[in-house]
Amino acid sequence: MNQYPNKGQMAADRLAEIATLRYQQLTALNSQKLMLRLKQGIWAYFLLLLFEGALRRWILPFLATPLLVVRDPVALWLIVVCLQRKILIPAYSLTLMTIIGVLGLIAALTVGHGNPFVAAYGARILLIHFPMMFVIRSVFTRKDVVQLGKAMVMIAIPMAVLIAIQFYSPQTAWVNKGVGDAEGGAGFSGALGFFRPPATFSFTNGTTLFFSFLAPFVFYFWLSNEKVNRWILIGATGALLMSIPLSISRALLFQIIITLMFCLYAGSSNPKYAGRMFGAVLGLIVLVALLSQTSIVGGAIEAFTARFENANESEGGMEGVFLDRYLGGMLGAFTATSDMPLWGYGIGMGTNVGAMLLTGGFTFLIAEGEWGRSVGELGPILGLGLVFIRVGLAISLAFESFRKLRAGDILPWMILSDGFLLVAQGGWGQPTSLGFATLVGGLLMASLRDDEEEEEPETEEEVGEMAV
Repeated sequence: MNQYPNKGQMAADRLAEIATLRYQQLTALNSQKLMLRLKQGIWAYFLLLLFEGALRRWILPFLATPLLVVRDPVALWLIVVCLQRKILIPAYSLTLMTIIGVLGLIAALTVGHGNPFVAAYGARILLIHFPMMFVIRSVFTRKDVVQLGKAMVMIAIPMAVLIAIQFYSPQTAWVNKGVGDAEGGAGFSGALGFFRPPATFSFTNGTTLFFSFLAPFVFYFWLSNEKVNRWILIGATGALLMSIPLSISRALLFQIIITLMFCLYAGSSNPKYAGRMFGAVLGLIVLVALLSQTSIVGGAIEAFTARFENANESEGGMEGVFLDRYLGGMLGAFTATSDMPLWGYGIGMGTNVGAMLLTGGFTFLIAEGEWGRSVGELGPILGLGLVFIRVGLAISLAFESFRKLRAGDILPWMILSDGFLLVAQGGWGQPTSLGFATLVGGLLMASLRDDEEEEEPETEEEVGEMAV
């Protein structure tokens, strides 16, 4: 019997090992390429959110209506690929929200308004954009969230310049052009003859949402060790401060104050941030003093102050403003359930687009508040279920962010300052608000993930060399 291995068998075994190694390396390479494409898809969603209004107002005004849902195909593609490749991390809230979306669609077509286009427009909120949050959580890592934050900081400076130009330009100017060449401009009534600027968005709420989203990253970069150009960060901080009076938005002021309070708590809870926080606050005070002396910001401050005082008088002072802005319609969503159909009036009917398709005009057919709209569209059973899912998810994210803060990571905590209300009570019926809620909610989830060790992807030539 031959005690020595057969040379032919040894060669065959070696070739099998090489083939197995090559297959594993090519599989890893394809997986890395797939993840790269998925991340690029999320970046596309982000950029389309920021510049959807620019497309509808300046570049392709004749396609203003279809561009209203320009992000939907991107989100749908990401969801389908993640489901096919089993990348999507499961969650109870995602499953329950999908069930509510499907049941709401059926109810709208059978016992509700019966319009398939309105029903589809409303259902896409729960069946496309809400799952998109979990796509971002499944694909992005903490490192990706930081990279997007750095992009926000760089975009903030030209965005502030744009709203300053819009603020001091007439509504007939090109920068204030309305959606689809609409007459009257895209600005919204402000004070002292000035209008609230829309920046690159279709409506002025985009300005508020953009700078509200910027604030957590600006404060985070001042406190953290992340490498970011200090001059750009100073410029972004100035842009954030300028945006308050230029936007003539009380909601933006309140949101930045909330983010500042989160920042102060984060700094006081960890001694290593105390020195940086003191320096940042001191610099902030100096920057405010300098900006307030400029003619651009000075005129805007007068308009903002006038708007603030007039609105306070009409809404019952600060208490009335707070209750309307941050609790708006919450109680009414629970008390009005006895007067509506069991399965609601039909999903999508409470949105402006749904109202336009059903009546031909922009109006609130159900309720202006988000919770009231949801309950009115879906009825007391599905509607309140949706509300409880949103609140439960927001509370869960708050607990996880606080746990990360105690562990020394302040990024989720800072994003939570903007994301909590967007997830729990943000106006999902309006496209821009829905987009920011989806993006911020997804980034908040992704920031809670620990960065995985990522190997540099090899080229196919390198894979071949390793196998030889």
